[in-house]
Amino acid sequence: MPSDVLSPLHRLSAHGQSVWVDFLSRESIRGGHLQRLLDSDAVVGATSNPTIFQKAMTAGSAYDEQLREEIGRGSDVREAFWALAVRDIEDACDVFNPVFEATGGRDGYVSLEVDPGLAYETLRTFREAIDLHERAQRPNLLVKIPATKPGLAAIEDVIAHGHSINVTLIFSLRRYGEVAESYIRGIERLIAAGGDPRKVASVASFFVSRIDTEADRRLDEIGGHDELKGKLAIANAKLAYQHYREMFAGERWEYLAGKGATPQRVLWASTSTKNPAYPDTMYVEELIGADTVNTMPEETIGVYQDHGDPQARLEGGLEEARRVFAELAAAGVDYDDVTETLEREGVEKFSASFDELLEALSAKLQALTPA
Repeated sequence: MPSDVLSPLHRLSAHGQSVWVDFLSRESIRGGHLQRLLDSDAVVGATSNPTIFQKAMTAGSAYDEQLREEIGRGSDVREAFWALAVRDIEDACDVFNPVFEATGGRDGYVSLEVDPGLAYETLRTFREAIDLHERAQRPNLLVKIPATKPGLAAIEDVIAHGHSINVTLIFSLRRYGEVAESYIRGIERLIAAGGDPRKVASVASFFVSRIDTEADRRLDEIGGHDELKGKLAIANAKLAYQHYREMFAGERWEYLAGKGATPQRVLWASTSTKNPAYPDTMYVEELIGADTVNTMPEETIGVYQDHGDPQARLEGGLEEARRVFAELAAAGVDYDDVTETLEREGVEKFSASFDELLEALSAKLQALTPA
């Protein structure tokens, strides 16, 4: 098909970036909506998180039948949630399995997050990640683990046990480097133990728009530096991609690749534009590059299909990106404090969404329980 008749997202994909949708619900899976995203919008994967499940499970009646089954089994609210979530993930994995097979395991993945309340508990995170993989029994499942300090050890251990992981809530360049190192060490341990790295995939989910939201807030407090607003997130991502290129090259990585290991791709998350003053495709347009993933909310998919202009921009403007860091530091914005704040708040927000979800499900269970 001539390139001029391909949709913007199909042309974006031709640059080597995979489009995943940042949404999942039972209605979208069973009603055919998810399949239409595959067919029409170049979507080749899906991500979920506690906030997404909160919205999906507490609206409408799509989950009521299974909730009644869980009541009959005597399940408590947590057991009921995981039963609902795992079934959705299994069904979504099945929708994406043809993509997984056709791409040789490059795409076709669906992500399910461990309980965010475990973000600072290494052993419990490891056990829950292993349990979710064993329950779902889908080769195209990515279990999400937050990139906290305690999470790093769990990530390495799960990879070393031969399971695929989506590392989430990455904000800083330093933490990204630690995440990539955890993946590589896990692969090394897996190979040393006689495991097959070809069955393991991973993405490192680098959050984007939240960086600008926090940096811009601090610039407003300082005053007088409007020209620096909306600059840090893209600069941060561009430098992270350069680090990716360095980590997954050279003698150490080439040995692992020779055994069948695949690089841990960078995934751009939180790519909807929060500030209405910024272009609505800004965090897609500026971060298009080979061997990356962009997980977009459906609204962002729609606006990009309407007026996206895909070009490979990710490796351009590196000196400008470094200059942004220097100018923000000179203005009084503490990058390390920005990213540490965002990591802490990210865990808190997902934990709060998970708690609210359990409360809402508990109310549903009570309403559906026979008198």
